[in-house]
Amino acid sequence: MFKNLTRFERIARASRNVGNSPQSLTPAAHPFDERNIHSAITMVSRALFDDGHYSQATFEAFKLLDTHVKKLSGVNDSGHGLMMNAFGEKNTKIKLTDMLTQSELDEQSGYKFIFAGSMSAIRNPRGHEIIHDSIDQCLDHLSMASTLLRRIEDRKSP
Repeated sequence: MFKNLTRFERIARASRNVGNSPQSLTPAAHPFDERNIHSAITMVSRALFDDGHYSQATFEAFKLLDTHVKKLSGVNDSGHGLMMNAFGEKNTKIKLTDMLTQSELDEQSGYKFIFAGSMSAIRNPRGHEIIHDSIDQCLDHLSMASTLLRRIEDRKSP
């Protein structure tokens, strides 16, 4: 009987730990951490995101990206025009690659269109209309803005 009690005690004590694994005891990571959102974007967007202002959080992230490109390039424009000028093939202001091989030229050109397209398709509508993004749309947009900001950080020049 004592043997059974000891076994019962072990089972009872073990059952107290069910659902209390180290993972369940730690608070869930913030979606910005899970998505590895760039720290500069976190500074301008996290409070808006946490308050449920997803479209505004997206807009602020792309505004930050626009401002950063403007500052680096010295081009006095914004949005689509800024990106086309800053990353363009002629008189390139921001070189993401050495632009020596066809592959490097293609990458530069591709990013030019990604930067310009993101301003037209993501930033502009949120600056001119009332948009109601879902949490997932916002996180996708912020991930994209983070990717672009990190790509600029890895640029060749200036």
